[in-house]
Amino acid sequence: MSKGEDKNHQWICDKCKVQLKLKKVKVKYLEGNFEVELMKCPSCNIVLILEDLARGKMLEVEKGLEDK
Repeated sequence: MSKGEDKNHQWICDKCKVQLKLKKVKVKYLEGNFEVELMKCPSCNIVLILEDLARGKMLEVEKGLEDK
């Protein structure tokens, strides 16, 4: 799936069978706390982190925190 498709894709929670919604989520990563918008199930609160975010932005954050 390309990056353009990710934004328009309607993700469905496998457990609850409801559409995920874009919500602000508090994320703790290494020693930092962040608030980011991610896809989240309104029923069970599970959060979807797409591969490009995990391999791209999170890697940048990790490198930035390591440099401090």
